[in-house]
Amino acid sequence: MTDELIIRHDGVAGHISLNRPKAIHALTLNMCRGMASALADWGNDDNIAAIMIDHSEGRGFCSGGDINLLRKSALNDGGISGRRFFYEEYQLNNQIFNFAKPIVAFMDGITMGGGVGISQPARFRVATENTRFAMPETGIGLFPDVGGGWFLSRLEGRIGQFLAVTGARLKGEDCLWAGLATHYLPSDALEEAKRRIAAGHEIANVLSALSVSPPASQLAANEALIRKHFAFDTLEEILASLESEDSEWAAKELAALRTKSPQACKVSLRQLAESLKLSTFTQNMAMEYRIGSRVLTLPDFAEGVRAVIVDKDNEPKWNPATPAGVTDAMLDAIFAPLPKEEEWKPL
Repeated sequence: MTDELIIRHDGVAGHISLNRPKAIHALTLNMCRGMASALADWGNDDNIAAIMIDHSEGRGFCSGGDINLLRKSALNDGGISGRRFFYEEYQLNNQIFNFAKPIVAFMDGITMGGGVGISQPARFRVATENTRFAMPETGIGLFPDVGGGWFLSRLEGRIGQFLAVTGARLKGEDCLWAGLATHYLPSDALEEAKRRIAAGHEIANVLSALSVSPPASQLAANEALIRKHFAFDTLEEILASLESEDSEWAAKELAALRTKSPQACKVSLRQLAESLKLSTFTQNMAMEYRIGSRVLTLPDFAEGVRAVIVDKDNEPKWNPATPAGVTDAMLDAIFAPLPKEEEWKPL
């Protein structure tokens, strides 16, 4: 156990609780290393049949990664420590995805960025009435990393492209409807679910038995609009489509998109399109590391974090300022292979 993680055996289950309540359990490098180490041990432990990942207290499952570390790295060390964080965080994402034993992630609260990266690769993903799910990276000049390229691109009806560029926030019922969650439980049933899993009961049966019908999904209600307006892999076409529709919904999404980094939006759309051509999650993570290692030190990231998190003026000055200013050549450079010795590799 470290201060930031509570790691324990619960019957036949290995149990990891994120424990940084004041930071809504945002992941640090030490947390990533601690989780990776625990998983490696449990993978070889015949007494452990399943893994549970949750949070200790407060309103979060996990609000993301260590954004302040990343920004300081971009400003002070040329991105060296930030790239190290991405490298090991992505190794953890990949480890969870490929883990031989079933993993259950309890997304009971804020699940954003890095929290998506440790829940989406899990075989079982439990949403509740407290779930608030988002990949809001385009608002700080980043992109939906930690495996977002893989998971978002494979959602039905262009929902993933919509989530990637707008950073839209979903409730538990939306996550279940979209396939981002496998089960919807009331939060007061979670301790019983964990108790039964620890006692060795079949996970799927436990979660099904304790599931309830969620409220109607607002995301589902907007499905046709999303499918129509986010059908394109270029930002310009999405904006033009939204501009052509005279509706409150289109106006709201258009306004949201205009606050995002044009570079980050274009990167995200290409990321999802490229991910669909890949055959393994590991390949996806190698691609995302190439992107992450470069956008980290481009102007929009430090500026986005300044505007949203440091100064909180919510008035970022994006560079380039317009979609037209983000050229194909710029995107090609962001996605290009790294020197062989710098490429990402799984654990």
